[in-house]
Amino acid sequence: MLLASAKQISVGLLVLRVAFGLFMLVHGIQKVMGFSAMSDAFPDPIGMGSQLSLIMAIAAEVGCSLLLILGLGTRLALLPLAFTMVIALFLVHGADPWKVKELAAIYLTTYVALFITGPGEYSLDHKFWGG
Repeated sequence: MLLASAKQISVGLLVLRVAFGLFMLVHGIQKVMGFSAMSDAFPDPIGMGSQLSLIMAIAAEVGCSLLLILGLGTRLALLPLAFTMVIALFLVHGADPWKVKELAAIYLTTYVALFITGPGEYSLDHKFWGG
């Protein structure tokens, strides 16, 4: 059985970080572009108000996705992203069929896996703090 080398694992983590960071960044940018139209009707599952809920989603989906791509403060950046997906999966789309909530589950699973593994060698976290 062939085991992956540390470099292969780090390349895999880089691919996951950049890909899922970019995928979620697109969602966030769409929210920024449609802010005016969305701010009054955005889901408010935890009672913060539609506009604040939208702002918090944008902060996670844009700001934290950029940090994830860079591998900077990775584990900390993953927390709001994972929280956003928990809210989407269980509250916003909780009663929806699996087909609707599957994407949130995929994002959440990836964020949890990256939280466990860390960002890998090809990250600013590794460059600055060696881990």
